[in-house]
Amino acid sequence: MSWTTPEDLKGQLARLWARGELLRPLVTGDAPFPLRLTLKGPTSAELTHRFQDVRAWAAQLESISGIRLEWREVQHRVHGRQRLPDQAWMASLEDAWQLLNRRRDAERFGTLVAATRRDMPELLPWLAKRPLSALALERDWPLLVGVVAWLRRSPRPGVYLRQVDVPGVHSKFIEAHRGVLAELFDLGLAPESVRAECRGTAQFSARYGFLAKPTHIRFRLLDDRIHLLPGPRRPDLALDPDSFAQLDLDPRHVFITENETNFLAFPEVPGGIVIFGAGYGWESLAKAVWLKHCALHYWGDIDTHGFAILDRLRFHFGHVESCLMDRETLLAHEAFWDEELDQVVHHLPRLEGEERDLFDALRHNRIRSNLRLEQERVGYCWLLQRLEQIVGAPVVPATGP
Repeated sequence: MSWTTPEDLKGQLARLWARGELLRPLVTGDAPFPLRLTLKGPTSAELTHRFQDVRAWAAQLESISGIRLEWREVQHRVHGRQRLPDQAWMASLEDAWQLLNRRRDAERFGTLVAATRRDMPELLPWLAKRPLSALALERDWPLLVGVVAWLRRSPRPGVYLRQVDVPGVHSKFIEAHRGVLAELFDLGLAPESVRAECRGTAQFSARYGFLAKPTHIRFRLLDDRIHLLPGPRRPDLALDPDSFAQLDLDPRHVFITENETNFLAFPEVPGGIVIFGAGYGWESLAKAVWLKHCALHYWGDIDTHGFAILDRLRFHFGHVESCLMDRETLLAHEAFWDEELDQVVHHLPRLEGEERDLFDALRHNRIRSNLRLEQERVGYCWLLQRLEQIVGAPVVPATGP
């Protein structure tokens, strides 16, 4: 039976609740009531053949508290003049809450709205946009508002999150709520207090003026003739960006790889070093001006994100060359192809020639849908041969420090 049932009407209201539309009016004051609900009734043929079912259906609808029915009269050739439900209306927000057993939740949300309107009305748009999220954060909401108020008093404070001095708030609280706080900060802070170019949770501290945990650049020397510290041959080192930028090194070749195993197993290369990459975060590496005076090679996954990372690296180092990110390598390792779930599809302006052709083939799925080849799946012998072509000299498999 396709007739609208009481549960169907309740389901329509439940979907409105799930979208926040039955709480949002407490913020905006704009309630879409009385609200017409979708109502589908019997056909003329069904009225003829299922007359008793139709009467029972109409009685069920009429018994729903809070829903007002409008009726229409029909003249039926068998049963004569009949009165059938034609439209269903929900009269008010309060009636909708009552029918869904959500009155207590609505009262809780109303309390949050009243407190926010009193203490920080700039945050009301967030409550209107995410009312159910606000309900889930009910206990933490005063603390979240307190953090926003603290940062308004101390914009771009230049301290670590651990140093935010709000009663009941600790650094783990802020870390756990960075996504929500970012949206609240954007509403509650003056525009000049926010670095708009810094986006995403990874740049949360930079966007709002907190001190970030120091990053480190990890690298290995690939040639015993490059001396940096006494001790093990080819050491595995990590330095802060400023210290790395001040290194007195003059390598002929610098390789960057995104995979830690590849980093550790990278062969010995005459005059070479290898850097453990940082995805899209190349700003720290950009401080090392000396990298602009040596051959720089980037080895990433053969997928759209790998080429996007290469494109971003070229923003800082225009001379970087891709390594093992070509169609020949891809086709030679077909047995190890995998799937990239979320592809980059926008244009990458810094790709060159064959790189651009392969990226276009990947993003437009010309070879296979969502194709990727992870760098750690490239054969080690293939790596050795390609490195010898790049450096023009024999390379030796890694043997450890």
